[in-house]
Amino acid sequence: MTTIAYKDGVIAYDSRSTRGTTILDDDTNKLQVVKGVRFLCTGATCDFAALIAAFFGADAPSAVEASALAWDGSALWLVGHDDKTGAWKDSLELDRPYAIGSGSSHALTAMDMDATAVEAIQMAKRRDTCTGGRVRKLVIVRAG
Repeated sequence: MTTIAYKDGVIAYDSRSTRGTTILDDDTNKLQVVKGVRFLCTGATCDFAALIAAFFGADAPSAVEASALAWDGSALWLVGHDDKTGAWKDSLELDRPYAIGSGSSHALTAMDMDATAVEAIQMAKRRDTCTGGRVRKLVIVRAG
């Protein structure tokens, strides 16, 4: 799992990779760029490709255990999958914070207390065992 937070034009994310309760790596770069869209995924790594393909309109398998924040240069998207509707994506407002992943509640609380997105990930690392390693950031700017 991982934690991804957005606030004030910055998407921050940790670099820990886990399998169950085992830490595999604390220096994984989770940013994937596909067709010019930047994806930061959380959940089952084996499902990331299916989730990204679904963002572009491909049919997703019946079970995808992943979600993502995606930046296409002009809009920030929350991408997910559920049993009822299958794959979906929602455009997000850039004037409010968001967090997804295993430490999202910790990150949201930190941002509610005026933490930046980077600081929110650092706080989530203190309480969520699936969040750790380096904190990276992606600064997003609207095209146009």
